[in-house]
Amino acid sequence: MFRRGYPVYKAVSNSLVRKHISGVRVYSTMSKTEEEWRAILSPAQFKILRQQGTEAPYSGEYTKTPASEKGVYSCAGCSQPLYKASTKFSAHCGWPAFYSAIPGSIRVLRDESHGMVREEMRCSKCDGHLGHIFKGEGYKTPTDERHCVNSISLKLDEKAEQGSL
Repeated sequence: MFRRGYPVYKAVSNSLVRKHISGVRVYSTMSKTEEEWRAILSPAQFKILRQQGTEAPYSGEYTKTPASEKGVYSCAGCSQPLYKASTKFSAHCGWPAFYSAIPGSIRVLRDESHGMVREEMRCSKCDGHLGHIFKGEGYKTPTDERHCVNSISLKLDEKAEQGSL
């Protein structure tokens, strides 16, 4: 299961307690067996979140939604809030794009798969694969980052309060 460039952090606490450190929200991790994940995720979600798959471009539910929507995008695997809807922008890349995650909500790992070096994003709570981060592409966003996220790894709560995160 472990590959080059993949840190070993699977032996983690099953605690779901949230902690605040220096004003940054840090989410503790959770672990489930493969069978437990298969029971709660659809086969397509399992392929993306647990097996680091990628959905086809322009096929996802949130690819075509406007960037002006309200609410919070959460992890489809564990419901952890990941992105404020206000950080979504139209990158025309085939996947939902955000310029910034909620602090402490994602882990960034070096990904050397497919003959490239990229930054992979994972949910910091359930370790689900979300997508990749691309920097310096010239988008006119506050960070000049594009968090390219698989739609199927997200769920939108349009009623969630963005200001409280």
